[in-house]
Amino acid sequence: MSTRAVLISAIASGQGKTTITAALARRFRRAGHRVRVFKVGADFIDPLLLERACGSPVHALDLWMVGEQACRALLAEAAREADIVLIEGAMGLYDGDPSAADLARVLDIPVAVVIDVSAMAQTVGAIAAGLRDFGPTELAGIIANRVAGRRHGEMVAAALRDLPLLGSMARHDGGLPERHLGLVLPAEVADLERRLDVSADHLEIDDGAWNEIRPLTAPVSGPLVTDTTPQLLRGKVIAIARDAAFAFIYPANVECLQLLGATIAWFSPLADEAVPATADAVILPGGYPELHGAALHSAQRFQSSIRDAHCRELPILAECGGMMTLSDALVDLEGHSWPMSGLLPGATRMQRRLVGLGLQAWDTGGGVLRGHTFHYSTLETPLPEAGRTVAHPKNFGGEAIYRIGSLTASYFHAYFPSCPTAIAGILGGRSTQA
Repeated sequence: MSTRAVLISAIASGQGKTTITAALARRFRRAGHRVRVFKVGADFIDPLLLERACGSPVHALDLWMVGEQACRALLAEAAREADIVLIEGAMGLYDGDPSAADLARVLDIPVAVVIDVSAMAQTVGAIAAGLRDFGPTELAGIIANRVAGRRHGEMVAAALRDLPLLGSMARHDGGLPERHLGLVLPAEVADLERRLDVSADHLEIDDGAWNEIRPLTAPVSGPLVTDTTPQLLRGKVIAIARDAAFAFIYPANVECLQLLGATIAWFSPLADEAVPATADAVILPGGYPELHGAALHSAQRFQSSIRDAHCRELPILAECGGMMTLSDALVDLEGHSWPMSGLLPGATRMQRRLVGLGLQAWDTGGGVLRGHTFHYSTLETPLPEAGRTVAHPKNFGGEAIYRIGSLTASYFHAYFPSCPTAIAGILGGRSTQA
């Protein structure tokens, strides 16, 4: 197998992993290589950006949420289709349980570490050696970010001693804008293609050092969990909201629903589109509803249709931002209260600090769904909890699950392939005996 797979990690968040990974993907793609990209852990925005850079959907890899078997299967599939596989890590290399380093060791993948060298020179060598030896990790080399100039780059390269400098990127304007949940959605960046090209142009790659990275060992692959799942949603139409306010859904979730037999019908609440008349169930994913309070309040056609769907007892799954749009009101950071659909009593209120973060699991009664939470708002509701997730790995209480009739709502984002039968049950699928 000649495919090279590299995990792009860093010493911490904020070092430029996403920018470097996107620049690598764009650079290799422009050179005619077939490129696949993955993202470690629970994330929505980075994969959307990386998808634009590489031209194909970006799936999550995580030993706990996705599972080792599924990670191996996804990697094996990518290796059959691509010359180069890039895997962007999360946080720092050894942060989290499981960490990006754990994934690299289990899947036998070398690591390239991005280091922001803007405020250092020779010390980068000590940091790189520590990252290599702490794990230990198969460190393929370093990618220096925000290099000040030629002389600075030479000092960094010399300090690495026996570790290769795989590439470097000079400081430049035209980076990727950010907001409270991370990077801005790609659809909101009018000149994103130009920004990706500029980053790729500023990335200098040592082709010799890159070619020294060993090819991927043929991954041992079993079937994906969903490959053998009964089509419990056969004949069902699942309506999924998708626009700038509802953008947080794993590509694997959509594929899982399709493998369960469902047909997907997309619609846009921001465009005041009603829930499709053919829908048998509705999913309102997370996103940035707090940035679109006025538009969502004005979307009376959508609001009327979601209330009607609830009256007709269509299963509705509302995750995080989706749940916010079903409350009585959404209060933004400026304190403006926007009336919403009113299916969920109470109001959601934006906070300036992170409220919930981390991997979690939810025992639905029909199986355990794994996923995560990440939100800056709180829900103030008199509604009693119907259940609660459990945070990984400490097993303490996580997010509340609320149920009103056919509505299931929570700040919890589920990774559907972790238990397809559970998600089928929530969306009104047939029983396994049917």
